[in-house]
Amino acid sequence: MKVIMVPVADRPECRVALDQAFRLAAKLSANIVGYHLRAHRGEHRSTDGGRLSMVLEEAGLPDLSDRDIELNRANAQKLFDAIAAEYGIATASKPRRMDHPLAFWNEMVGTPERLFGIIGPTSDCIVVSRPRRNGSGPARAFLLAALLNAGKPLLILPQRKVATPGSRILVAWNQSPHAAAALSAALPLLVRAERVHLVCCGKEELPGPKMSHARNYLAHWGVGADLHRGDGRDATREILETYRQNDCDLLVMGAYSRGLLRERILGGVTHDLVTENDLPVFALHS
Repeated sequence: MKVIMVPVADRPECRVALDQAFRLAAKLSANIVGYHLRAHRGEHRSTDGGRLSMVLEEAGLPDLSDRDIELNRANAQKLFDAIAAEYGIATASKPRRMDHPLAFWNEMVGTPERLFGIIGPTSDCIVVSRPRRNGSGPARAFLLAALLNAGKPLLILPQRKVATPGSRILVAWNQSPHAAAALSAALPLLVRAERVHLVCCGKEELPGPKMSHARNYLAHWGVGADLHRGDGRDATREILETYRQNDCDLLVMGAYSRGLLRERILGGVTHDLVTENDLPVFALHS
């Protein structure tokens, strides 16, 4: 994991996300790329066939004056530079091979979903703040747009200062390609963890890999894992109970394996764990 991207705005939750991103960068010797994204005037989401309009209808960016746009941009860059200085990470304009982290500042114009489709695939991890429960606005817009469009894992953090996650990791396993992809993407964290747990809710009756296969895969990387099994009656509750009983500080999971719109309408594990609970989540929608 070499490139950690953080969307940066002049908002309090961005300080929490940036602080954790720079801690993670120092831990992994990774670079931090801060992006300030702002909507282009008159740009709409009509080109996506309505899919994103349905899920982002309450999560758009605010319509600001030119003066406020410039003020937000300047304050966002000041915040990014200040936290980089706190961690002793130098800023640079062009990527280059280094043995220590560097920080890079970028600005782009467009809707969040379009921009994450451009910049997301060329990062290794995106760090964002979880929107407040039932909240709307930029935090929700960035989270959903990144999950849907980036194709890379998100480290989703509470809007409060927490200890650096990753010492005790729980992996939610459901035999899906999404869960397997999330497991692989999280390897830089899993190999450094003090303890790793795998939980599967219900019987493993799908044709995909079983939890024992996931444990064997981790063993190839020198990672031991404890296995846990729920009865599958309430997957969200079983995952949270396993997380808390084992004093975990990070949940790794595939996102929206049942389909985004189905989960939005009927409810689902991803929606519950990503938006309705206050714990750090490393999630990948592939």
